[in-house]
Amino acid sequence: MPQSDTSLRTDAPLFFCGIGGSGMLPLAQIAQGAGHEVAGSDRSFDQGRTPEKFAWLEANGFGLFPQDGSGITSADQVLIASAAIEDTVPEVARARELGCARMTRADLLSAFFNEAGYSLAVGGTSGKSTVTGMIAWILHEAGHDPTVMNGAVMKNFASADNPFASARVGSPQLFVSEVDESDGSIALYRPTIGVLLNVSLDHKSLEELRALFGDFLAASGCAVVNYDNDEARALAGRASQLVSFAREALDADIAVEPGSVEQDVLEIRAQVRDTRSGESFALTLPMPGLHNLSNALAAIAAVSAAGIDVGKAVAALRGFEGLARRFDVVGKSAGGISVIDDFGHNPEKCAATLRTLKAAPGRVIAFFQPHGYGPLRQMGDELAETFASELGEDDVTIMCDPVYYGGTVDRSEGTERIIDMIESHGARAEHIAARADCGTRIVEIARPGDRIVIMGARDDTLSTFARSVFEQLP
Repeated sequence: MPQSDTSLRTDAPLFFCGIGGSGMLPLAQIAQGAGHEVAGSDRSFDQGRTPEKFAWLEANGFGLFPQDGSGITSADQVLIASAAIEDTVPEVARARELGCARMTRADLLSAFFNEAGYSLAVGGTSGKSTVTGMIAWILHEAGHDPTVMNGAVMKNFASADNPFASARVGSPQLFVSEVDESDGSIALYRPTIGVLLNVSLDHKSLEELRALFGDFLAASGCAVVNYDNDEARALAGRASQLVSFAREALDADIAVEPGSVEQDVLEIRAQVRDTRSGESFALTLPMPGLHNLSNALAAIAAVSAAGIDVGKAVAALRGFEGLARRFDVVGKSAGGISVIDDFGHNPEKCAATLRTLKAAPGRVIAFFQPHGYGPLRQMGDELAETFASELGEDDVTIMCDPVYYGGTVDRSEGTERIIDMIESHGARAEHIAARADCGTRIVEIARPGDRIVIMGARDDTLSTFARSVFEQLP
């Protein structure tokens, strides 16, 4: 099949393989907003999973087809598919037969992004979606009209007409996007402003991450770097222009007044200091966690680099509603048991969520669904250490088997190994293969005052699972 570069005809019809995915759906929305005819297929559509999402897609002019190749009908179509999609997938085979061009998700996104007159890219191994949403909201509140590509639904932009607002279609000349290092595609982007939140173990080795993120900073017109993260700070020298931020380091451009941080279960407050001007502003962020304070500082620094007044950025964040599945409180039962839906899936994200939970009294029941066998092998030791060290002796970790949608992935090492490691650290953990049975177990052991957190990635039905657990609680 002919392989495309990042160029794209403005009138090319696009076909998305996996159109309902968290990365593909917002990109399909942006492509449609740019004037492309958009259609796609998805295994979840064929299996009847998340029917409301696909009903919304059809109602909004996206063509949906079974994942049997029937949607690929013309050589003019461009197939948008993950580089990891196997050639045996019917869409790939049919596109090859017809001679259709093929682009990865990152190829298409970077084409839109790099064509924008002004662009902000958010990179790092944790916090990208939240910071992207914060930047988008500040820009919107400042009277701008950004196009935004995010990996999670931005509550500020969601509505009855668009409940799946992980994208915002605005001016194509102002583009904000999170960018991914896990597949190396971060190298495709040429941002006006590039934000580096952190560098820590995720899908790649630290050596690979240092090279990728260093090149990202060098390719950015202005780099925004977290001075609290030693790995990120060490790369700051690659930037031609720099704005720094930090929650703890006092020499950053955007910093926090010592002793000013206050937090509770609903919000966090601090005095944000612009060390360049000496001005200080009172930030009230309506979400908990020190990691979210760091995220807010990153967003403030990024828009400051774009010329927006720091005071205006701080004021805008008071109205930031957060993202779906980022410490998303499902509810509190009549028996006083809370359920939180969260995207935590790597050691740093899980640690941030667990620390936020442990900042308040009460037992934690942490459910974790690994998002694949490969990631579990890559970061299993660190995940086990995270759950063992962040949770106390009364807390419980429950894990099901990893997400598996078919294919030839090596499944020789599963969740049992992680549970054994957690228990070897002296912590309490259980492996229950089926997710539904995990739900039954959670409800069985939950008691008043507990906080239940549902964690995992790459599976839209986790939110449905979190809701089902909540509905079964006393």
